[in-house]
Amino acid sequence: MSSTSPASPLDDVEFQPGRPPTLRTEIPADAPGWAAEHREALRALVAEHGCVLIRGLGLRDVAGARAVFERLSTGLMTEREAFAPRRTYAEGVYSSAQWPPNQPMCMHHELSYTLEVPGLMLFACLTAPDKGGATGVADASTVLEQLPTEVTDRFEREGWLLTRSYNDEIGSSLTEAFGTEDRGAVERYCRANAIEFDWQPDGTLRTRQRRSAVLRHPVTGRRCWFNQIAFLNEWTLAPEVREYLIEVYGADGLPFNTRFGGGDPIGEDVVQLLNKVYETHTAREPWQAGDLMLVDNIRTAHSREPFQGSREVLVAMADPVRLSDCSPTFEVTAR
Repeated sequence: MSSTSPASPLDDVEFQPGRPPTLRTEIPADAPGWAAEHREALRALVAEHGCVLIRGLGLRDVAGARAVFERLSTGLMTEREAFAPRRTYAEGVYSSAQWPPNQPMCMHHELSYTLEVPGLMLFACLTAPDKGGATGVADASTVLEQLPTEVTDRFEREGWLLTRSYNDEIGSSLTEAFGTEDRGAVERYCRANAIEFDWQPDGTLRTRQRRSAVLRHPVTGRRCWFNQIAFLNEWTLAPEVREYLIEVYGADGLPFNTRFGGGDPIGEDVVQLLNKVYETHTAREPWQAGDLMLVDNIRTAHSREPFQGSREVLVAMADPVRLSDCSPTFEVTAR
């Protein structure tokens, strides 16, 4: 008697230019059980290609999505230092960052400015928008190769600097970012995570943190353009938004901004170049309700395109990786 092993999801993956690798499956009666059964094959897909979109899983609610997230990851993370507020649906399960739907969230690697970053991002679409709203992806090694060396060499030498000014109007508030409003606890977190901080006379907080712009993938060793230099820079903001924020908060009080690691401003031309290279190498596929996407957060940048209508995409960050394990171009020392 011979037995036939079940077909692997690897056998049915579609590869099309300009689209992420896509696996189409029939809606299983038990999605978490399906995820557990195919966990290793799906993670192998992500390891090989940087991401995979799973279509037909039929995810409909938070409980089902969280159960799938847990079976595909080694552990869900609690977000710290968020740049924009999120709704918490369950422990480790969040809404997409609250960002104006008519404005894009440009390519970035989640929490690239922290010392411990998600190795894996998981997205589950419960409600697809009427138009737009795709989560685009771009290979970080390809982006690095396509950028001019005169740009990448400077960032490799200096790293990049993120400056933040916390307020209750734009971006994450102090409590949303640090999980507490206690000054002592915030200061201890900053010291432990190599973040310079300065309390302003009005009680608000400003911070600076310098990080490497290029890392090596901890498993493959591939060099990756890993940062949020363009996305969190003032020149990526819509012109009217930038002008308003500077008028209200001053040039040094923007909710977030990025600079060269030595502190020099980054020109608009550099930011436009980064975003242009990202766009050239973006793969995208419109969401359908029930979809699941897995993204290697170090190898693959992701974005969120403008949309119309209701959009509900759940997000989980998982499989934490220490930046110190990714061959940073300079050492970051916590105090």
